[in-house]
Amino acid sequence: MNFLGYVIRFNLSDYQDKSAVRAKLGYGPEPLVVCALGGASVGKGLLDLCGQAYPIMKRQIPDLRMVAVGGPLYSPQSANLPHGITVKGYVPDLHEHFAASDLTIVVGGGTSTIELTALRRPFIYFPLERQFNQQIFIPQRLARHEAGIRMSFGKTTPIELADLVVNEIGNHVDYSDIPVDGAKKAARIIGDMLGV
Repeated sequence: MNFLGYVIRFNLSDYQDKSAVRAKLGYGPEPLVVCALGGASVGKGLLDLCGQAYPIMKRQIPDLRMVAVGGPLYSPQSANLPHGITVKGYVPDLHEHFAASDLTIVVGGGTSTIELTALRRPFIYFPLERQFNQQIFIPQRLARHEAGIRMSFGKTTPIELADLVVNEIGNHVDYSDIPVDGAKKAARIIGDMLGV
């Protein structure tokens, strides 16, 4: 049996210079928090929670910038978030915003959390309730890599989230290395099987 590792959509070496990534995306030097739903609208409540926590964070980090990314099934026009939060719908290269961030808050999906782990960015994740993959499999995988901070959406208040962000934003993380060349390994195995 061959373990392929993970497949990510980008070259990690392109995102080692956070200042360059931020400049490319139009961000300044201010502390940046990205809140993202990923590919579903089911986690809309998470953006609402981030919005409720935002004024509390701003009291302690006055120059904080927050970007809320709703995904392809979320309309920015439906957002009811505080003034000052930048609201985006679908962002095709969301990993770039992850790379630019000082901390990211996400639903506990596999793609987002592995990209954040590979990029070595601090992140907080909220697994969807009663979703086996996000409640069991993904947290086990992240625990092996010592990555991310797991929270429960139903048990987290805006004050608790704000305090956690203030304590964790910009912190150095020391996640274990993860193999991200899964696509190359798969191609090599398939090529060997086909004799090419």
